[in-house]
Amino acid sequence: MPLLENFLLAQFSAFVLVLARIGSLIATAPIFGFKSAPVQARALLAVALTLIITPMHSSHAPVDATNMLAFGKFVLNESLVGLLLGLGLTILLSGVQLTGQIVSQLGGAALGEVFDPLMEENTPVYSQLFYFLTLAMFVLLDGHRLLMGALLDTYTWLPPGKALLGDSFLTALTTLLSQSFILGIRAAAPAMVALLLATLILGLIGRTMPQINILVVGFGVNALVTAAILMVSLGAIAWAFPQQAAGSIDVLVNAIKQAAALPAPQH
Repeated sequence: MPLLENFLLAQFSAFVLVLARIGSLIATAPIFGFKSAPVQARALLAVALTLIITPMHSSHAPVDATNMLAFGKFVLNESLVGLLLGLGLTILLSGVQLTGQIVSQLGGAALGEVFDPLMEENTPVYSQLFYFLTLAMFVLLDGHRLLMGALLDTYTWLPPGKALLGDSFLTALTTLLSQSFILGIRAAAPAMVALLLATLILGLIGRTMPQINILVVGFGVNALVTAAILMVSLGAIAWAFPQQAAGSIDVLVNAIKQAAALPAPQH
């Protein structure tokens, strides 16, 4: 009887540890972590993936579940690995939303806001456009499969019960934050330059022909220039994000590899 209890306890420990890593990824990653998706559906997906993965790594969970303090520590470490992968791509997506905010403010469309259920606040229309466009490209180019593949690869270096927090996690998130900001600025650069030139031209027209109400004309001109530039540069923006996302996944995976090289935690 004690052998059966120990076996069931070991299986339960492995299940909880795997669920902590997968569940944190499902809760935060793009596509998987949509707040508009039912919580029951996301929970069912996390449990289903856990049931598939747990049998392959049930022998790598030497954590005693009866020691709640030590077991809770390892569950937290497992969650941090999943959060690193999920939040890393979410941070990169924020750069695309930054592009939409810059274009909306320069193009005079910042007042046309819609409610974003993901951010739970009002966001400009162009932010929503860029976000869902790049998200669609991310799925079409199998970015979600790359993300899940990276998650499965983490069990090669950090089996259940071996995960630990490393300085490389913070370095990776900082790198992705800077890359996200650079991506947003680069994606908005064509519209920024075009709108700046349009503003200068409107300013010269206003100086030479004061009878023209530049404030009234300027809103229409900026809106037309913004729409025209986006028609030209939208494809480049859509392709730039998936390429950056693939590199970001490599950065996250390398951070986990570096953490795996650290001394194993004491049980």
